Amino acid sequence: MIENAIFIGATGQNVGKTTLCLGIIACLQKRFPSVGFIKPVGQQHVKIEEGINVDKDVVLFKEHFHLSSNWSDMSPVIIPSGFTRKYLNKKIDSEELKGHIRNAYHKISKENSYTIVEGTGHVGVGSIVELNNAQVAADLGLDMVIIASGGLGSSHDELALNISMCHQHGVKIRGVILNRVKESKREMILDYFPKTLEKWGIPLIGCVPYNEFLSNPTVKDFENLFETTLLSGKQHRYRHFKHTRLVAGSLETYLDEMIPNELIITPATREDIIEATLQKHEESLDQQGLDFEGGMILTGRHPPSSGIVEKIKRVDIPTLYASPYSYDAMKMITSFIAKIRTEDLPKIDQAISIVEENVDFEVLCKRS
Repeated sequence: MIENAIFIGATGQNVGKTTLCLGIIACLQKRFPSVGFIKPVGQQHVKIEEGINVDKDVVLFKEHFHLSSNWSDMSPVIIPSGFTRKYLNKKIDSEELKGHIRNAYHKISKENSYTIVEGTGHVGVGSIVELNNAQVAADLGLDMVIIASGGLGSSHDELALNISMCHQHGVKIRGVILNRVKESKREMILDYFPKTLEKWGIPLIGCVPYNEFLSNPTVKDFENLFETTLLSGKQHRYRHFKHTRLVAGSLETYLDEMIPNELIITPATREDIIEATLQKHEESLDQQGLDFEGGMILTGRHPPSSGIVEKIKRVDIPTLYASPYSYDAMKMITSFIAKIRTEDLPKIDQAISIVEENVDFEVLCKRS
């Protein structure tokens, strides 16, 4: 019997699997009376209550979609630090873990008209404990949709490795979704990628364009990145910025180039830059009735003085202090991969919209 469910895999981390799953579930809810979600094997996890740890993605999906399934069913297996060593020392039985996954999946699939099963990392993740994505999909009897980064040669090569593992375990691939496809390459990708998939008999069921907003971190992300808390502007924790700028030069140059909705990274000792930023926000509000929508990350070994902190709190724009120097902080920010959070509703809505417009749900939902 073919289940009314699909396993969503990927060619690697940070290709947008969770973002696309958000959109996929939202669109499936328009087609089915109820949609369930399970992440069989999780790595990054949070504590929900005493004795219950679940994958971070499960929290996002359960809370956003108000899913009724139990936490433990939606996240049956967690692989924390030290888990692999315990397995290799024969203190953990993979067959017992597969039993937990099977029971949780069957419970959720019986409760819902359609079920999304989200994998972890690339298809081979979990192989050392015999719980990689292909093994789990095979054990549950599910077809897989693989998400890959939007390119041609490199995307094909990554797919080849992941498809090979699926074939090794007898998993049928229902289709491929390319994510974050640059607009300048989109027409070429749509023309050529189906041709290279022909040899495997796999359709291209989605070509999702790159969306800068979805990759844009919020102030809350920066709090987590620098392991700190806001000095002010807590109500703007989920503000996104169109521009990020390192300011370490002259005040005159900065004054000439100030623009709205910009995140400023500057040393905490540069009180001239800080005060100019605060003044610009006050003027924008007083003279035009508009929020300048900026933010600041103050950096360096020396935190901002108590006097400047009071001024920041009075204007109340989102500002945090991070101890790395400005250049190092900027490097951390530019290499940071933003994740969607439950509270970030504008980003979730954007993800849902872009998936609905660019994924073929007739093929995705088609049973073998």
